[in-house]
Amino acid sequence: MSEQVAPPPAADAAQPQPGVQAPPPVEPPAKKSGRGKALGIIGAIVAFLVIAGLKFGLGTAIGNVLNKDETAEAKAGDCIAELPEVTGTEEEKVDGAKVVECTSTDAAYTVVGRADGQTAAQARTGEACEQYFTEGQDGYVFSSVEPGKTGYVLCLTKKA
Repeated sequence: MSEQVAPPPAADAAQPQPGVQAPPPVEPPAKKSGRGKALGIIGAIVAFLVIAGLKFGLGTAIGNVLNKDETAEAKAGDCIAELPEVTGTEEEKVDGAKVVECTSTDAAYTVVGRADGQTAAQARTGEACEQYFTEGQDGYVFSSVEPGKTGYVLCLTKKA
């Protein structure tokens, strides 16, 4: 005995099936105002200038302004705050060295001389300061010289 299966009844095209919803109509995106476009263009230009500046050295100039060398204008008679104690011919990198009032409790060294236009090699020898130190006096050399450039040397003695 064979059975025949009747196909399911056809859905009426005029009536939507229950549980199925038509998607909401799509609204066209709002157009940007002229002001929004101008801000976008200005933002792109600023981003380009920042990237170009960092690539071509503006970063160094900005860094120098933000990390100002507080001993750059030091001269004989000024006082310098405490620095790390270094013995012999050792060198030590120092961050945060600064000129202070000589009456300040932070004043640890007196600037007795200054030599500008020094290379890193000249700064290491300390010869520019020899004329400022008397025999038997402990003298200290503080230098600020960027690699491949010239800078300055401060000749220091312990503040009495």
